[in-house]
Amino acid sequence: MTIKVGDKLPNVDLMMMTDKGPSKVSTADLFGGKKVALFAVPGAYTPTCSAKHLPGFVDNMANLNSKGVSDIVCLSVNDPFVMAAWGKDHNAGSIKMVADPDAAFTKAMGVEFDASGAGLGVRSRGLLPEFFHADVGKFVGFFISGVTGMAFDPFPANLML
Repeated sequence: MTIKVGDKLPNVDLMMMTDKGPSKVSTADLFGGKKVALFAVPGAYTPTCSAKHLPGFVDNMANLNSKGVSDIVCLSVNDPFVMAAWGKDHNAGSIKMVADPDAAFTKAMGVEFDASGAGLGVRSRGLLPEFFHADVGKFVGFFISGVTGMAFDPFPANLML
């Protein structure tokens, strides 16, 4: 079941690269006490995600910050090495490049799809963007991209910050 506005966030461990190497980070720590924009992509280094999705957030960081978003998180069902390298290659700056290596968060959110037929395994459908007021542990809104190649729209009409 896909998460809905007002649902509590699933509490799972994700992975990020740190100066000391790969490190677990809980969703409670990642989203706790702040307004966070999370976007999930089907795969790092995939053509559309590399050409449109990640660059859209890089280009709109200041705009999101001006609306009270304290952190921007890019998530993919991938490993933390790939996510860190992808962020570096695309000058992601302060965007947190987060791996969901076993798709636990993606599945708990209800946004997974099986791309095994293409040799890719379970992936995220791609969320552009999701906003959390995590200080109350509630999901406040998101826009699911069902269109391949969709460019970043920082504030879809159905989204309230």
